[in-house]
Amino acid sequence: MSLFTNYTTQLKQEFSGYNTKKLSKDLLSGVTVAAVALPLALAFGVGSGASAASGIVTAVIAGLFIGALSGASYQISGPTGAMTAILVSLVAQYQLQGVFIACLLSGILLLLAGIFKLGDLVAFIPLPVITGFTSGIAVIIALGQINNLTGFVSSGHSTLAKLSSYFTMEQSFNGAAFVIGTAVILFMLIYPKKFNQYCPSSLAAIILATAATVLFKLPIDNVGEIPRSIFLQDRLHLSGINMDQIQNLLIPAVSIAALGLIESLLCGASAGRMKNEKLNAGQELIAQGIGNIVLPFFGGVPATAAIARTSVAISSGAQTRLTSIFHAIVLLLSMFVLGGVMSAIPLSALAGVLIVTAWRMNEWHVIKDIFHKKLKSSISKFLITMAATVIFDLTIAIIIGVFFSIVMFVIKVSDMQINVSDIDPNKLQDKTQYSDHHKRTCVIYITGPLYFGTANKIFHERSTFGRYFGRKGFGGFVLALISAK
Repeated sequence: MSLFTNYTTQLKQEFSGYNTKKLSKDLLSGVTVAAVALPLALAFGVGSGASAASGIVTAVIAGLFIGALSGASYQISGPTGAMTAILVSLVAQYQLQGVFIACLLSGILLLLAGIFKLGDLVAFIPLPVITGFTSGIAVIIALGQINNLTGFVSSGHSTLAKLSSYFTMEQSFNGAAFVIGTAVILFMLIYPKKFNQYCPSSLAAIILATAATVLFKLPIDNVGEIPRSIFLQDRLHLSGINMDQIQNLLIPAVSIAALGLIESLLCGASAGRMKNEKLNAGQELIAQGIGNIVLPFFGGVPATAAIARTSVAISSGAQTRLTSIFHAIVLLLSMFVLGGVMSAIPLSALAGVLIVTAWRMNEWHVIKDIFHKKLKSSISKFLITMAATVIFDLTIAIIIGVFFSIVMFVIKVSDMQINVSDIDPNKLQDKTQYSDHHKRTCVIYITGPLYFGTANKIFHERSTFGRYFGRKGFGGFVLALISAK
């Protein structure tokens, strides 16, 4: 009941003084966000191993349900690159029905996390660990585009297995696909930032690539038919769920839920600073949970909050959560009206968009900072988590990263240094009081935390100040505690 009361209170504050001027700003920002979201939804749908239509449906349903129930006025949710990295291996192993069941289970987990207010746990994950698995996800996304970019084929469930299969399977290089994909990458990298407010670089690149492919009749695989229905043919049916599937997909569901929790709350915290509005973490997780429970019944893949689309919404003047709803409606209309055009989009162009997205999703300012300052502990956390993400999966990577951080923390707090010296007359408040008694007294300097974990070190270091205790007429010692840095 308190959750519902908090939500209604939030809505009252958000729509207080709402008028036609604010409505027009929400509508305009919704259209702007839709222009950014359309090519990304198509790319993430294909990149996850599902379909372009599945990507659009995910963006539409997430925009409607998660946007309406969100813990803030600014969050825009949908398919993301980070989620794509998990789903591509899941599709290879369990097909689309497995993804739908895992999505449903992850939604239930997120809903429970919101109800029990577990969102604060994200604060205990060190920044280098988060940066490391973000970079690991970027590597997985980029490597996953090799097939569509080159025409090569691969097999295997993991990234490393797919990479090794390139050397064991017969390959055929598609030059036209490579040229189109590379052209999209270069175009997006050199596209002037000031033009993004009129037409996003990804959308402009896809339009030009599609036009060139159709005009020159290039032999490149395309997106294929976009169904004019919000209910896709491939979707979850309750009759197809059994306990064996639930047991097999529980671990992938935990990975999806963990990623959804982390991405949504980090996005909300970052965007909240941009709009000077605090995110209700519990309500946001409930919204993400409900959205991901509903999505598979439409044929959508797991969704989470997207920082790029959320930032665009805020910068384009979004006032309320209606921006998310308007962007979903525009995407739905484009699915019905532009379905024939979108079906001709070359897959290599979408691969190019995903490669640039993977590059940009790296937190380069954080990476530069930890390497520039030569923070050995942070560098180790970053590299270990990134490698674990690529080799294993997100859940294991986070566990490894956090465990390594705990070990490093314990080592750091256990680093107690003991030094002994004679009393320095120059440090006395009254130098004239220096006497033979001071000459027979020593000062023990302890740097670092003094607790049960370091108490034994004083006993083991007794040889350091034992020579003072053996003095004739030893007058005692002064203990000086110096806090650890």
